[in-house]
Amino acid sequence: MTKIPDAEALLPRLVAELKVRVTPATAMIGLHTGGAWLAERLHPLLGLKEPLGLMDIAFYRDDYAKEGLKHDPKRTRIPFEVEGREILLVDDVLYTGRTVRAALNELFDYGRPKSITLVVLADRGGRQLPIAAQYCGAQVDVPEGMRLRLRRAANGRLALELERAA
Repeated sequence: MTKIPDAEALLPRLVAELKVRVTPATAMIGLHTGGAWLAERLHPLLGLKEPLGLMDIAFYRDDYAKEGLKHDPKRTRIPFEVEGREILLVDDVLYTGRTVRAALNELFDYGRPKSITLVVLADRGGRQLPIAAQYCGAQVDVPEGMRLRLRRAANGRLALELERAA
């Protein structure tokens, strides 16, 4: 049986690790949907000066047409200058690396950041691209045919769950 970590218990350690790297030039972008939820929690805890950016990368995915993904460009909101900025790119679960690749493609449409640091709540392995998170709350072994998802309760509490893959 796979042990799923408590998402809320992972937050304090992530915050402690990230605080030491935050500078006045640091800004944060959360990837819709789970990464946005995580970023909404991390952003105030890190005391970042720039407002939180949110990104919908559906249109930038290499499987956009195949999966029939819905893209709403209004969901991407980056309220700061990307050029020369230190970016904390936040996602919930790192799996194949394709979501992160799409996010990088979209981000560079806004400018050339000084650096991009990937922050994830959980890494489930299974990479198809050479992408790794610099900050990760937990490594989780996910059984074949299952998917690791982040859920947010009405009170804002985050929880990682296993569900059958589609």
